[in-house]
Amino acid sequence: EKLLLAARAICSVENPQDVAVVGTRNFATRAVLKFAKYTNAFPFAGRFTPGTFTNQIQKAFREPRLLIVSCTMEDRQAIQEARYVNIPVIALCDVNSDLRYVDIAIPCNTRSAFSVGLIWWFLCREVLRMRGSVSRDTAWDVMVDLFIYRDPEEIEEEQAAALAAATAHLQPAVQAGGYDEMAGVGTAAPLDDWSAPVAGDWGSMGVYGAVGEPTVAPAAGATTAAPA
Repeated sequence: EKLLLAARAICSVENPQDVAVVGTRNFATRAVLKFAKYTNAFPFAGRFTPGTFTNQIQKAFREPRLLIVSCTMEDRQAIQEARYVNIPVIALCDVNSDLRYVDIAIPCNTRSAFSVGLIWWFLCREVLRMRGSVSRDTAWDVMVDLFIYRDPEEIEEEQAAALAAATAHLQPAVQAGGYDEMAGVGTAAPLDDWSAPVAGDWGSMGVYGAVGEPTVAPAAGATTAAPA
């Protein structure tokens, strides 16, 4: 009922840009941006600059007709300024939320990224249905996952795990002295085992000279010619 009441209040604003949506927490920024994209509202994702609704000198000054916040505690600055200029406030509220200056409270778990994303998705779908952009007879083609915030580190870990699983069966068996295509480096052949016994008679082998050619020992009684 609160969700339908909030959707009716949003649809009552003629210019969608006069609806300001605020999400200060990290897991609320994605849902706020997606809601603003599909409903053509004006988003304030991230830090809310003080004086946005009250200080006419600054460039970011806005005069919305309706304010929607993701948390009454984190978005307290926006609620206070809306009170000064008499702007109605719709807020996502938990059991311990401060309901002062809140006109319509939508109950949900404001400390969960899944709960916040789901409520923003429900509210966006209901607003589009009331405006006639989306039919009630067919399902909305936008997945709720687009409204749910995901940690960038968690995404990188999942991508790395998927890449490792996909390339695990593609690792080639590198033979001795071959080339590892995955690593891009060559592998050296194993060294000979010099501790193994050598077959044959070393005495029957020639002695290598300085030039690398073997020289045969002279036979018994033979004389060698003196060098010229």
